[in-house]
Amino acid sequence: MEGRIGHLKKTGLMETIFTENLFSYGTLQNRDVQQETFGRILKGTRDVLSGYKLEMIEIKDKDVIASSGLDHHPIIKYTRKPSDTVDGTLFRITKDELKQADDYEVDSYKRVAAELESGVTTWVYVGSA
Repeated sequence: MEGRIGHLKKTGLMETIFTENLFSYGTLQNRDVQQETFGRILKGTRDVLSGYKLEMIEIKDKDVIASSGLDHHPIIKYTRKPSDTVDGTLFRITKDELKQADDYEVDSYKRVAAELESGVTTWVYVGSA
């Protein structure tokens, strides 16, 4: 998951290194959730994850509900079937932002590595059960 893509902040005094790939198919694509979770709006590209199917789960964490505005969030389950696909967005983020994403996700999710249809290896949150 390592790779170094630098992005100079507007001040030109500090360089932020985006070393992590994160695939989102749900609320982390929401601009309000991104602003609250990361303190910025993320830029990403559309991609597809094969071998998973999308379901919905009830969220009980009041902070997560307040951030997303929803009490049901999408979650994906591994099916091993190439015909099952999930559309989403691939983001480049920092290691600190990856930790912030971990903090945002409730216990029903776990972070795993997966390969997208584009060939990119990325982190993605899947059902923990």
